[in-house]
Amino acid sequence: MDAVWRGSGPGRTPEVSIIVPTFNEAPNVPELVRQIGDAVAGLDAEVVFVDDSTDDTADVVRAVAGSSVVPVRLIHREHPVGGLSGAVQEGFRSSVATWCLVMDGDLQHPPEMIPVLLGRAKDSGADVVVASRYMGEGSSSGLANAARRAVSSASTALTRAMFPIRLADCSDPMTGFFVVRREAVDLTLLQPRGFKILLEILARHRLTVSEVPFVFGRRFAGESKASVLQGLHFMRQLAALRFGRMSRFAIIGGFGALVNLGIVAALTGLGMGYLVAAAIAAEATILMNFFLQERFVFGDLRHEGRGPLVRFAQSFGFNNIEAVVRLPVLALLVSSAHIAAVPATAVTLLAAFLLRFVFHARVVYRPRRSTRRQRTTIGSEPVLKEFS
Repeated sequence: MDAVWRGSGPGRTPEVSIIVPTFNEAPNVPELVRQIGDAVAGLDAEVVFVDDSTDDTADVVRAVAGSSVVPVRLIHREHPVGGLSGAVQEGFRSSVATWCLVMDGDLQHPPEMIPVLLGRAKDSGADVVVASRYMGEGSSSGLANAARRAVSSASTALTRAMFPIRLADCSDPMTGFFVVRREAVDLTLLQPRGFKILLEILARHRLTVSEVPFVFGRRFAGESKASVLQGLHFMRQLAALRFGRMSRFAIIGGFGALVNLGIVAALTGLGMGYLVAAAIAAEATILMNFFLQERFVFGDLRHEGRGPLVRFAQSFGFNNIEAVVRLPVLALLVSSAHIAAVPATAVTLLAAFLLRFVFHARVVYRPRRSTRRQRTTIGSEPVLKEFS
């Protein structure tokens, strides 16, 4: 690892460290530094590139730093640990600034939002200010295609379902564009892996969160680093951060399935038709699962604004609709997609489990937001006012 300074030197204390983790982003560096320089004019800022590249990105950073109007630091990691999240953690560790602002190196995070985020942090007193694609005029339009936008939205919904309290005030925990008060983050608590460092920070700390909307832009140059492997890292991160609530939900679902089979066996043994027995068993286990989930899965969220009758109606209605929809989907997979019955059943059950969990966590037991929010505008940028 090496650290290179350009600007006022290592003795200065900037107000904000703009941390840019990079992996093979050489074509983007000159334009990014130029735009950041324009955006932070009048601010006491520095740019910290934490580079894990196998191309000449580090050399380009060194060259650009010599003529940059904003001080630039380079940390080149020869043996990277923790992926992008580990790079951000390294940038935090190297900073002495009051604020650390994290952004990507491909210009999909617009540098002109930097003073908006920092101003919001100062005005609100929040520990973290998140640039969100999913509130107000925010948009994820810069993602490559509809499939990636759908995956992003689904991942966000699943994540917020798994952390309904810690993420109650954060509509976009998957974003890589945010500013955080450096002293609010205990680096020893972080276990960096993959891309989602904000999720890691919010899940392991109790922080106050504010948001501003932003439009996720298109990549300036180069290719996206998103891949199936990164998706697997994300699922592993989710499991490591929050296995408890989902595991309890799964255990109750599995127990319900066994009870369902037992009821069907008992009723058909008494001479009842299979379809009638299956319908009775389904309704009985839906009822049983609801009361078990109330007690063992979402007990800490039962006080969150909705009465038990409303929760029951929502849960009962969704589970019945899911049961009605799942069987035709299964038939379609077997008859049209030519998937064998057993794996097709497994796919539909897994999808149903995830949908049920997300619906219950995000709708039935959705927590109240801890603050009331009022939209306002400063200049041309939409921001938020919060009142305690």
